Amino acid sequence: MKVLVIGATGGSGRAAVSALLDRGHDVTALVRNPDTAELFGTSDTAELFGTSDTAESFGTSDTAGSSGDRVTVVTGDAVRDSDVERAVHGQEAVVVTLGIRENPVRVRLRGPARTPLDVRSRGTRTVVDAMRRHGVRRLIVQTSYGTGPTRDRLPARYRLMFRALLGPQIADTERQDALVRSSDLDWTIVQPVNLTDGDDAEATVSDGDVSSWAIPRRAVGRVLADLVDRPEYARATVAVS
Repeated sequence: MKVLVIGATGGSGRAAVSALLDRGHDVTALVRNPDTAELFGTSDTAELFGTSDTAESFGTSDTAGSSGDRVTVVTGDAVRDSDVERAVHGQEAVVVTLGIRENPVRVRLRGPARTPLDVRSRGTRTVVDAMRRHGVRRLIVQTSYGTGPTRDRLPARYRLMFRALLGPQIADTERQDALVRSSDLDWTIVQPVNLTDGDDAEATVSDGDVSSWAIPRRAVGRVLADLVDRPEYARATVAVS
């Protein structure tokens, strides 16, 4: 299958590219800086939350992905219509892992230096519009556990952290969630818990229950890749833990 990854150079995005290659898909990566393409399959940044909580086991692939000649790198910006239009053309599915990779304290106090604060909602809206125009139906979007339908399942300590440290980013994730749900695409929203660079693990996928409060990015990447050709999860939200 031909799969476009938006946000391909972030931790989850690189993990998704690697997992998609493991499964034999042809991957297109939209990146702002083509020099970062060599980082696919690695993870070196810390992100807060992106979880999943179902009781089904996902992503048991144990091979190492590499970019090889099955990755097409497209230079462009996820919030620019013309760039996304060019990248979506000819694809069969799109995976969105947009986020801000800067220090969350700095972002809260001064705003992001390199990425729009509303990159999740703006970028996802651009993707959804392009998919509609090109007739691409399958959309996988990583958001964050504790937003949308899992908002009331988040423990109080995490709610306080979200409000104090990540308030504007969480608000944008809520907007992203709403616009995906309102689309007529075959979407699946993936909500991992706290993302780590720790040892690999097998992910648990559920409709909202979580088995732990941390999940390695590699495990989330495998879930994102597995869901590309799992039509039974269309128009569903899954938690990953």
